[in-house]
Amino acid sequence: MSIRTERVASLLQQELGAILQKELPRSGAIVTVVEVKITTDLSIARVYVSIIGSPKEQETAMALLQDKTKSIRMILSSKIRHHFRRIPELEFHEDHLYERANRIEQLLSGVRKSSGEND
Repeated sequence: MSIRTERVASLLQQELGAILQKELPRSGAIVTVVEVKITTDLSIARVYVSIIGSPKEQETAMALLQDKTKSIRMILSSKIRHHFRRIPELEFHEDHLYERANRIEQLLSGVRKSSGEND
């Protein structure tokens, strides 16, 4: 990634995080913007989100993001329009890193307990 696309991705991550926290209706889940990857022509931003909650809450939150993509983009446009001529299209993807890390921690904890080690 070039320095420019990195800066744009960082700005989008920060602004989208604030938008998701303040302006979207609550689905019961905690939604965090983990990473934004942007194409070199700045036309598409792939937004990776971590959703913490029950499976139903996660499903509802992801559906809400998909449903509200256009309105999120409009809010984003009003906040950062002075930085860009054109706001990138947004694609939301769920990032499962937190779940995988939590599962690995549970497995390691189980191994430690069965071998008699302390945490």
